Amino acid sequence: MKVTSCAVLALSISSLTAMAHAEEFIPTGLKSDSSAQSETKGFFEEQTLSGTTRNWYANELKRHGGRFTYNDNGVQKSTPRRINWVQGTILDYSSGFTQGTVGFKTQVAAYNAIALDRDANDIAGVNNRTLTRNDGDAVGQWSKLGLANLQARISNTTLTVGRQNFSSPTIDVIGNRALPSSFQGVGLHSEEFNNLSFDAGSFDRVSPRTEQSLSKFRSEYSATGVETDRASVGGVNYQPFKNLKTSLYATHVEDFWNQYYFGAVHDWGDNAVLGLNTNLNYYKTVDTGSKAMGDINNDTFSLAMGLTHQAHTVTFSYQQVIGDEYFDYLHETNGIYLANSLLSDFNGPNEKSFQVAYVINMAQYGIPGLKFNAYHARGWDINGTKYKGDAYDVRSMDDETHSEYSIGTSYAIQSGPLKATAIRATYTTHRASKNQSDGDINEFRLVTTIPFNIL
Repeated sequence: MKVTSCAVLALSISSLTAMAHAEEFIPTGLKSDSSAQSETKGFFEEQTLSGTTRNWYANELKRHGGRFTYNDNGVQKSTPRRINWVQGTILDYSSGFTQGTVGFKTQVAAYNAIALDRDANDIAGVNNRTLTRNDGDAVGQWSKLGLANLQARISNTTLTVGRQNFSSPTIDVIGNRALPSSFQGVGLHSEEFNNLSFDAGSFDRVSPRTEQSLSKFRSEYSATGVETDRASVGGVNYQPFKNLKTSLYATHVEDFWNQYYFGAVHDWGDNAVLGLNTNLNYYKTVDTGSKAMGDINNDTFSLAMGLTHQAHTVTFSYQQVIGDEYFDYLHETNGIYLANSLLSDFNGPNEKSFQVAYVINMAQYGIPGLKFNAYHARGWDINGTKYKGDAYDVRSMDDETHSEYSIGTSYAIQSGPLKATAIRATYTTHRASKNQSDGDINEFRLVTTIPFNIL
């Protein structure tokens, strides 16, 4: 890691530590109150049947000669515009835990998708955001078991086996489409201590957002499409002070990489006057096993500082990749907690990026649930010319740059039969130099999510 990068990280950690030292230290101890398992009411007594339905629309337009290419009944075509419109519905049944020292429960969730736009010329691709057949035509309606698992709990520790949701900085459910992803394997979550929790998981398949079948894991930025049979993660979340939370995780992706993560979030001040939120994320990635992704030695970090005064928040974020390859993560996961992961991830080889974001919360002005936001991000110094492997297509990147602008609004209904219904609209533009991979594109998204309870 370069000296300047070390200095930024050292300054970030020392600043967080200095602010934390002004607060009262929280000693670690076992939770003294009743455990979650001792308070369970029973398998049927706490069962729920609930879900969500999401209307997801996206309209993309490539600019300056960019084209989407696709197969329309055996004929290769191209178009500058791509439209996806899908209705995704989740019906989720969860039992309660049985009573006793060891409690057991089950969870089953059916996922269903309906393609509201089925024109191959609009979809313009295979399984990108709308499930398609090989000829490029949309699958009009499809369903699958998104979740199907058994859980066992002792005290405040739960073991989950089967298809499940799981959240960590490297393997995390991604829910930015009509339906979310999920993972097949074993997961463990423990909260036996007052300020210390543990997570662990090992998974052999992922259930993609826009596919019916399970898939092996592959990386988001691989140029070769190699796959792996297993991804495992373990980590700890520790809160040493009231306003400081830290996380430390290690992940092993078989024959791909070992990835290590450290994160820290600190809140200071009073948002009614002036509050400061500081968020540090750091990833270290190195190759392992048969090196199916080639040689990897990558350090990537982001530092975000958000200032809040009443309804207004302004955030400044710096991010840097130190390595001749992408900062990479697993496809169909949200395993990238970096501050500048936006429409573009700003994760090119040796890339530096900076973002300024603004959010106004209209609750302060009598309209609770309504927010407006805008951001501008810029990346520079993207250089993959020294990359010697073949897993990533980066050698043509020589001092590339790109920028991204976005405006958006969201509203969450506060009461009544549609309470918690969320509506979000965003318009984003991305512009890039010749060999930056994301290209020139405009995108409009409109997403409406309605939760419901049956039981």
